[in-house]
Amino acid sequence: MLDEMKAKAAEFPLKESRAMVKDLMKANQTIYWFDFLFSLTLGATAFAVTVIAETFSPIGVVAYFIAVFALYRSVIFIHEIVHFKKGSMVAFKFAWNLACGFLVMVPIFMYQGVHLDHHKRDIYGTKLDGEYLPFGAQNPWKNVWYVISSIFLPALIVLRYIILTPLSWLIPPLRRLLWQRASSLTIDLDYIRPEKTDRDGKFLELQEFSATFYGWTAIGLWHYGFLPSKFFAVWYLVVFLVLFMNSIRTLGAHAYRNPGDEKMTVAEQFLDSVDVPGSFLSALWAPVGLRFHATHHLFPNMPYHSLGTAYKRLKENLPNSHLYLEASRPTLFHAMKTLWRDAASRQKP
Repeated sequence: MLDEMKAKAAEFPLKESRAMVKDLMKANQTIYWFDFLFSLTLGATAFAVTVIAETFSPIGVVAYFIAVFALYRSVIFIHEIVHFKKGSMVAFKFAWNLACGFLVMVPIFMYQGVHLDHHKRDIYGTKLDGEYLPFGAQNPWKNVWYVISSIFLPALIVLRYIILTPLSWLIPPLRRLLWQRASSLTIDLDYIRPEKTDRDGKFLELQEFSATFYGWTAIGLWHYGFLPSKFFAVWYLVVFLVLFMNSIRTLGAHAYRNPGDEKMTVAEQFLDSVDVPGSFLSALWAPVGLRFHATHHLFPNMPYHSLGTAYKRLKENLPNSHLYLEASRPTLFHAMKTLWRDAASRQKP
């Protein structure tokens, strides 16, 4: 299966594809600001309504799901941020951390560097890639457990920033351990983050402190009666469902055919990835352009608002667009079914 993909990748018109979309590489800052601020405002308002409304009342339930989808979209902007050119859109990065990243205890440094490795030819799909597991080659039931385990992730995030971070300021070995094993948004639990470099961004300690400060401030406001206990329950349930949906999206983002020991070219990465152009529903479960994940791997620096145009242009104008469409799936269900089938077939003797 992997050999067949590599053979197809050798024929992929990469040069022609790049020439066809070179005018789509500039980010429109107005779109970024409006989209993020609107999503964040809608999500925060719905979150507040969920907390205030009577538990399990119709308005509370509706507000909860609005909060989940709007805040999911807000959080996913971290994926765009780590692809910004160095020194660009600094104010947007600051605003995202301040209004969103620290609130959900996922500051930018937890994705910076780690995700860029995921796009490197020498790292993608290998054991050094924390964002890749051989889902398409392992027992498919392990994929189910990966999704289910997201229920524990909010608790681990709280433990990391509320308890372990302050302790690490007093215990240097713990600080090193946190950096290596609890400072990366990855799917591989065995991933060990390399030593800090410039690629990890700036003000790492300040970002970490700010997330901890936000958490303890919320606890203080609750202690003095300014926040109800329900606030924390709603926070946990919102973050859980966001992470749960993102885990399903992650399974639908790649074919995951690499067993972990193959280096892959850009074209091979593309054919090992998945586009689900879909419709409005695709934009809900894979927001901010992530439904065009394969196309994103062709053009990692293309802004999310251009990916749909790029997909349509390449689909209609590439002379051998059948190779480009090899990475497309009609629905998320189809992508998941294909992944399950591939994984199951690899288990047969």
